[in-house]
Amino acid sequence: MRRRRASWAGRVEARLPHLVRRFLGSVLPAGPDQAAESWALAHLTDGEARLWRRMSGPDRRHGVAVARRVRAALGVGRREVDALHVATGREVDRALTAAALLHDVGKVESGLGTWGRVPATLAILGLGRDRVEAWAARSGPLGRAGRYARHPVLGGLLLAGAGSDRLTVAWAAEHHLPAERWTVEREVGGVLKAADHD
Repeated sequence: MRRRRASWAGRVEARLPHLVRRFLGSVLPAGPDQAAESWALAHLTDGEARLWRRMSGPDRRHGVAVARRVRAALGVGRREVDALHVATGREVDRALTAAALLHDVGKVESGLGTWGRVPATLAILGLGRDRVEAWAARSGPLGRAGRYARHPVLGGLLLAGAGSDRLTVAWAAEHHLPAERWTVEREVGGVLKAADHD
């Protein structure tokens, strides 16, 4: 019991600065300003834009911040992104920006606002994501917490249904997985992960 408590405390402590920043940013419900909103929509397909509009204001602000960090980091990873574009013929820059903007879109399926996400996040840290995800089929608060924990998979499904590029779909589904389980190219996933600060 003591070891489990120490492990939970260690996970919370390691993520505390990030969690506090995200919480404080979530208290204000407003979305990105009009210029940032327009910038984001310019990088999304019609189906993706519909999903974007379903996201909470704080999640959209977070998505814009992540996407801008990804775009800035593209200078560092430009060679890998250009090589991927040549190798696949895909519009990698747009798909990568959409992946950054929409990586948390699955959270819309939980129906949780800021105050509901706090205990859900603590449950994930304390019990483990897999255990909390198992609650997803339940009704009520536990079901919503389970769907919140499952947001990567749910986001991937939403984006696949919207016809998103496979990179965008994969990143939404994989952004909480360890790098060895990514199907996205390691360099591209690294840029996205670093930009998320999560």
